[in-house]
Parts: sequence; C-alpha cells; structure tokens
Amino acid sequence: METLLKVDLNKPMDKQDIPGHNRWHPDIPAAFAVNPGESFRMECLEWTDGQIKNNDDPSDIRKVNLERVHVLSGPVYVNGVEPGDLLVVDILDIGTFGEQPWGFNGIFAKENGGSFLTDYYPQAAKSIWDFHGIYTTSRHIPNVKFAGLIHPGLMGVAPSQELLNEWNRREKELIASNPERVPPLANPPTEESVVLGNVTGSNFDRIAKEGARTVPPRENGGNCDIKDLSKGSRVYFPVFVEGAKLSVGDLHFSQGDGEITFCGGIEMSGWIELRVDVIKGGMAKYQIKTNPVYQPGPVNPHYNEYIVFQGVSVEPNGKQTYLDPNVAYRNACLNAIDFLKTQGYTGEQAYMLLSAAPVQGHLAGVVDIPNTCATVGIPKEIFTKNILPL
Repeated sequence: METLLKVDLNKPMDKQDIPGHNRWHPDIPAAFAVNPGESFRMECLEWTDGQIKNNDDPSDIRKVNLERVHVLSGPVYVNGVEPGDLLVVDILDIGTFGEQPWGFNGIFAKENGGSFLTDYYPQAAKSIWDFHGIYTTSRHIPNVKFAGLIHPGLMGVAPSQELLNEWNRREKELIASNPERVPPLANPPTEESVVLGNVTGSNFDRIAKEGARTVPPRENGGNCDIKDLSKGSRVYFPVFVEGAKLSVGDLHFSQGDGEITFCGGIEMSGWIELRVDVIKGGMAKYQIKTNPVYQPGPVNPHYNEYIVFQGVSVEPNGKQTYLDPNVAYRNACLNAIDFLKTQGYTGEQAYMLLSAAPVQGHLAGVVDIPNTCATVGIPKEIFTKNILPL
C-alpha cells in the first residue's frame, strides 16, 4: 500500500517534508488528496511531538509543552466530498515502527495539565512500555504483561468556520466561569507552539489565533480515545467542509477505558492504513448531524476474566451528588487503586496501569436516584501472579 505521508522520527512535526498540524481550522490546507474508494498509509508522530524520552526521569512529563499537542498527520482531502455527506473511514491496519519499539504513559502534574485523579495524584510520573510483538511490558510497573489493541486516539474532520466559532464561544464562556482554576476548565486558542501544515504569511497569524486546540473530543470526532476503534473498525464522520479534511494522530499501543491519566494510553509513533468512501447526503439521510458513529472491528485481546471494582456517585467527603457518572467512575478507579496497593504497587503505578492496560469501564446504572454506579474491570490474566483475594 502506498505511503502518502511519511515522518522522520528525528524531526518535529513542523520540520517534516509534509508537515501536519496541531489545531482545528477549516483553512489548514490538505497534505494530499485521495479519491473515494482509495486506500493509503500514513505515518504519525506520537502526540507530544517527541518531547518524552525513553528514560527513568519524569521531568519531561512534568515540563511537557501542552501547547504543542496533538500533532496530527493530514489533513486528507477526499475528492468530491461535500458538507452534508458522510465520510466513511475503514481502519485496515495499524502498527508500530521497528526503529522505535516503545511507548509511554504518564501522570501530568496538576499545575501542567492535571488528570482525572489530579487531586489525589498531583505529581508527575512516567512509565515506559516496551513492545514485544503484540505484547508489552514496563520496567516501571512490574509483574504485568498484556496484549495491546493499537488504535488512533484521535481521528477527526475539519470544522466549518461556523462550527469553529461555536466551539470557541462556548469554551471561552466556560473558562470565564472560573478563570483561575488549576488545571483550567478548557484550553483556548493560542499562538504558542502552533503547527499549521503549509500555511504561511498573514493566513498563519489569523488561523493561529482562531484554531481550536485538539485536546477535547468535539462534533468532528477528534480526541475521543476510544480503545476499541482499532483495525477492522469503520467510522462515519459528518462532513462540514469540502473534501472533509480528515486528520489522524495520537496513536496508542493500548489503553484502559477513560484514559484516566490524560497522558493516557501507551502513547506511540506508528503507521495507519485507511480506506475512505462517501455517502452522499448521509448526514440528513441517517440523522448523523453531530458526532461520528463507528462500528468496532473484530480484533480484541482475548481476556475473559476480570476483577471488577464499583463506585457510586458520592464524594469522598460524604457530599451526595445526583446521578453523577464522573464521580462514580472516579470512585471505581480509586477503589481499584487502593486494592492494587495491597498487591505491592504504589498508587502512581496502579494509576498508570489503569490508564495503559485494556481495562473495561462501564456505567452500571444511571436511573436509581440519587446514585449512579460505575465499574472498572481489570483483566486478571495481565498479572504474572494471582491477585484475587484468597
């Protein structure tokens, strides 16, 4: 299969022969064009653009420049695709680079990004994961080995100018509700460390000031971090601009549901093979007006036995919430971490393991007032010893 976008692992994204981008904007030009029905390969740099090194020092996680993320490959212009269509994207295959057979997970410092459990684990930490074919192990989290399900944490299409303006309006309003919060409620457009493909001149300054950060998922897809969106999957993207302008990045070797450390799954550079097609007028025909729809692929690690931890939507200080799934899932994760600490892991090691391994997160109940129940299930086979209570 022809590789239409190659990367040099020794160069940052803006120095590549075909530079990608790290902002969403309709006026970022396409890196290349393909026809409906065409298959192709793209290569992707890991999401921090080479800032994290294969060593035991977490200072690179602590000091990471989050204005740089995520560096994406693309955009890909699909000929004949128009607003109102559905862009159909098949993930044919996805894999690692032989010259870089490792990835990383980390906990961001509270003052620089934070995480799902940042009030409990506010300090930066890092784990390096070595790849052994389909399996991975870490010198920083001993006695575990598991099969990865490689997937793109981020796939999305370009927004229209109107949709971009709406994103910026509503997120600016949210930030204004608590502008001093650490970590912030949202990340506004910023010109710092921006990468905009081949944009030059006055257009560069304009797009840099308007371009939305790629950190959250939005109506165009984006950073959804769906671990089952792997080889064999199909995605239906609503189209907002001519050509759709598809971009991909943030590849993960593996991930637990929720990507709870934020420096999330096992982050890696790698390649992805895609096939694109179009359903004309598909947004109206199938009522897929905002947010993609996807069909998972048939490939999954074969884990059948889990130890499952529950959480309900009551704050640790005893404050009752009303059906809050965020609080319930946080409590399930904290309960799992407390148990893993009895098995010889530090809280930080257990936290990173929940983010990196193929754990299953579920909402168990959202109707029994006042408490939502959430669960997090850890495959017991990933451990080299029996961890079940005896």
